[in-house]
Amino acid sequence: MELTKDCLAAIEKLNPVLNAFVMVTADSALREAQQAEIEIQHGKYRGPLHGVPIGLKDLIDTAGVRTTAASALFADRVPRTDADVVERLKRAGVVFLGKQNLHECAYGGSSLISYFGPARNPWNTAAIAGGSSGGSAAAVSAGLCFAAVATDTAGSIREPAALCGVVGLKPTYGRVSMRGVIPLSFSLDHVGPLTRSVADAALMLEAIAGYDPHDAACADRGVEDYAMASPPRANPLRIGVPRSFFYQDLDPEIRSALEQALDVLETLAEELCEVELQVPTDRTLQSAESYAYHAQFVARSPELYHPDTLRRIRRGETISPAEVGTCRHELDKVRRDILQVFEQVDVLVTPTTAVATPTISALEADLEELRARELVLLRNTRPFNVWGLPAISVPCGFTKAGLPVGMQIAGPHWQERRVLELAFAYEQATEWHNFEPELPPSTRTDAGHHRPGAVTNRSSGTLESAEGCWPYEHPSCSSVGNSFPVAPASLATNTIR
Repeated sequence: MELTKDCLAAIEKLNPVLNAFVMVTADSALREAQQAEIEIQHGKYRGPLHGVPIGLKDLIDTAGVRTTAASALFADRVPRTDADVVERLKRAGVVFLGKQNLHECAYGGSSLISYFGPARNPWNTAAIAGGSSGGSAAAVSAGLCFAAVATDTAGSIREPAALCGVVGLKPTYGRVSMRGVIPLSFSLDHVGPLTRSVADAALMLEAIAGYDPHDAACADRGVEDYAMASPPRANPLRIGVPRSFFYQDLDPEIRSALEQALDVLETLAEELCEVELQVPTDRTLQSAESYAYHAQFVARSPELYHPDTLRRIRRGETISPAEVGTCRHELDKVRRDILQVFEQVDVLVTPTTAVATPTISALEADLEELRARELVLLRNTRPFNVWGLPAISVPCGFTKAGLPVGMQIAGPHWQERRVLELAFAYEQATEWHNFEPELPPSTRTDAGHHRPGAVTNRSSGTLESAEGCWPYEHPSCSSVGNSFPVAPASLATNTIR
C-alpha cells in the first residue's frame, strides 16, 4: 500500500514538469494495492510482481480506462476489453497507476508530438525523453513507477530507455502478444518492459510473454525462467561488434562511452570480434502498414491528427499491394539470413543511439526536419525490429552534459535469456545503473530524495520495496474506479539535474 501511495505522491509532484503520465487511475490503484496487501497477509502471494505499481503506454487497451495513443483522434476512446499483456499482468498481480505519454500514434522517436504535450527527460527537462515511449521511460527513470510496459516498432522502447538512463527490452517478434495494442506496423511492432534494472526487466518479460491464440503473429513457444536468480551461463559468450554500420558517425562522447563499455565486456566474454552485417534500411513496409491501419480515420477525420503525424501516415497511401507483398517476402528472408551471424558469435553489441539527446527547443525550431532527426536517433535500433531479434538497452555512461548513454545487446530469435545474461553481467560489473536523476527540492524529505526505488533481491530474484523489503501483490483490476486526466505540462525548462 505504501509503495503505491509513494508513487502517486511522486506523480503528483513531478508529473507537472515531466508530463510522463496522461491519465492517473489513483482510486483503483489504491484499491488494488490494499487488496494486494490482504492477499499477501492471507498467504495468496502471486509472485514477485504482486502489488508492484507500474504504468502502461497509452496505446495499450485497458477495459473501462481511456486509451488515446496521445491523439485527439482517440481522445474519447474507452476500450471494453484489456490487451493480452494487461490480462497477464493482472494475473501476476501488479498495481496499475495509469497511462503514459507517447509520440502521437507511436509514429515518432521524440515524444514531441502528443495531444498532451511533450514528455520531458528527468535528467534535464529541457531535453526530450525519446520516443515513442517517452512518457514510460521518463516515469521509470524519475521513480514515478517501478516499471512500464510499452511498444517498440523502430526502437521506441530502447531509444527512450537509453536517453532516460533505464533498461528497455524488446523481445523477439511474436514472443509477446500485440492483441489489444493500437498498432503502428503489424510486421514490426513489439511489446516489452522498461525498468530500473535488468533483473526487473527479466521478471516483467516473464509475466507478459506467452502464446496468445487470438494474435496471429504470436508464436506458440514456451516461456523461459528469465529471472536473474537462475544460475549463470557456464561458458562465456562470443560478442560480435558490427562497426561498419552501427558505429559510424557516432557522437564522440557516445563513442567514448561505448569503447569503455566494450573494454568491460571483453573481460566478461570468451571472445570479442568485429562482424559484418547487411543492414536493412528500407521503410516501405512500415509506411504501408501504418497507412493501412489509419486509412479509415484519415478519410473520416484528418483534422484530428497533428499535421506532422498526418503527413507521416499519408506517405504510405500510394504503396501498392504488390509492393507490400514484396516487402513482406523480403522481411521473411532477412529474418532468416540474420541467423548466419550467430554461427560466428552469440550476441551483438552496439550503441543504442548514435547521437546525444537533443533538446526540445532544438527540435521544435524546425519541425520540417523533425522526422529526419528522429530517424538518426532510431538508426541503430530499427534494424533489430526488421530482424525480429531480442534486444535490450542498458545504461553505459553519461555525456559531459550529464545525459545518459545506452548500450544495445541483441541475440538470436527466442534467446532473450542469453541477452539478459550478458546485460545483467555488464550491469553488475559497472555502476551506471545506480545513478538516478536529482529530483527538484519540492520532492525532497529530511531523509533525502523522496523517490520509490525498485530493488531486486539478488538472492531471491523478487522485486521488493526499497522501504519495506517485502514482496508485493495486487488484485484483479476489473473495477477500474475513478480516474483523472492529467493536464498537459507547461513548457517549463527548469532542469531536474
